[in-house]
Amino acid sequence: MLLWDRTIPDYLTKRKNVVGFILFTAGFALLFINMYAPFGVDKWLNVSDFELFFYSSIVILIGMLVIVFSRVLMYLLTRKRPIRYGEYAMWIFGEIFCMALVYAVIQKYFILLEKDFMVIIRNSLRITAYIILLPYVISWLYLAFRDKYLKLERLSGYKLPDEIAGEFDKKSPAIYSMVPFTDEKGMLRFSIKKDDLLYLEAADNYVIIHYLDNKKPVRYMVRNTLKRIEAELIVATIVRCHRSYMVNIDNVKVIRKEKEGLIIGFDAPVNMTVPISKTYFEEFIRKLSNLTIDED
Repeated sequence: MLLWDRTIPDYLTKRKNVVGFILFTAGFALLFINMYAPFGVDKWLNVSDFELFFYSSIVILIGMLVIVFSRVLMYLLTRKRPIRYGEYAMWIFGEIFCMALVYAVIQKYFILLEKDFMVIIRNSLRITAYIILLPYVISWLYLAFRDKYLKLERLSGYKLPDEIAGEFDKKSPAIYSMVPFTDEKGMLRFSIKKDDLLYLEAADNYVIIHYLDNKKPVRYMVRNTLKRIEAELIVATIVRCHRSYMVNIDNVKVIRKEKEGLIIGFDAPVNMTVPISKTYFEEFIRKLSNLTIDED
């Protein structure tokens, strides 16, 4: 699957990260405009340094309102379905275009620039894209690095000491492939051997972990969202198949067609099933096929 069709990582739509992203973008843009006056903006606006700071503060405030409105809509959308990279790129272009259009209207009808409106839009779009994309890229790089760092930090708590690890086969995963689960605050609440994990189920603000204990089905509830857990898990065999479910492919026994759609059955002593939704069907089958090929 092309990057264009893949789902964006969860850290791009987390509320805390979005707030920090907006504040950083506003501060960066204000500082950048007043320090460098890109494309001679102070000249073609014909304003002094103080006026440039005043106007740029107002303009940036308006731009941030556009971004806030846009990100609220994005947050509401991600609660219904995942956003792909292609959609995210178009969303960003839409944000830049809307801001440039607002700035062009202000310049034409409030500052009263004696230029053709299309020329003003073109200049506004160019300047807005240049100024906005820089903090966007910096924010993405920081969030990506921070996300990888946190994942490695969590993993470090499950790594065996070197003197003990040497007693095990080097091909064996550390501490028997334990899968950790954290709550919404990032605190470790539960861990389970991967071989015993069946599936995860979303239940409002909680996630129910279904697993086997002495070959008997057991449940454990963690206060978190399935989307956040999906972003934090690094176990390739735990795959999303539905808005409300993730399954451990290693324990999938059968996939069958029924009246209500495709159903997953597990290698468990009791009949336990999970649906596969149309939204996640292609991605689920692709990951299932890739894992099967890798094992062969």
